[in-house]
Amino acid sequence: MLKHLTSRWGVLAVVALQNGGTHRFGELRRAIGGVSERMLAHTLQLLEGDGMVERIAYPVVPPHVEYRLTPLGREAATRLRGLAEWIEASLPRFQKVWKEHGRAATVPR
Repeated sequence: MLKHLTSRWGVLAVVALQNGGTHRFGELRRAIGGVSERMLAHTLQLLEGDGMVERIAYPVVPPHVEYRLTPLGREAATRLRGLAEWIEASLPRFQKVWKEHGRAATVPR
């Protein structure tokens, strides 16, 4: 579960869903940016299996599916957001250490 939640796409999906309400697949893909359809679908399936995300499928044609965080997912999102904010605030310190160790001082987005 930790691997799914803290993966690159897992973190971004949970944070994107944290904005409240339900979100369609395309909305999530645009909000996250850079994720393939296949990877996002896989990530959402893993998070659903872990009880973090609820998938709501409506019996209509064409198919209409929405996603939202479960109560457990909302708790996790709050903690992940705190970690992400700390990393962002600490980025200059990380970059200084990276430079001292000969690593690139920039973080790809």
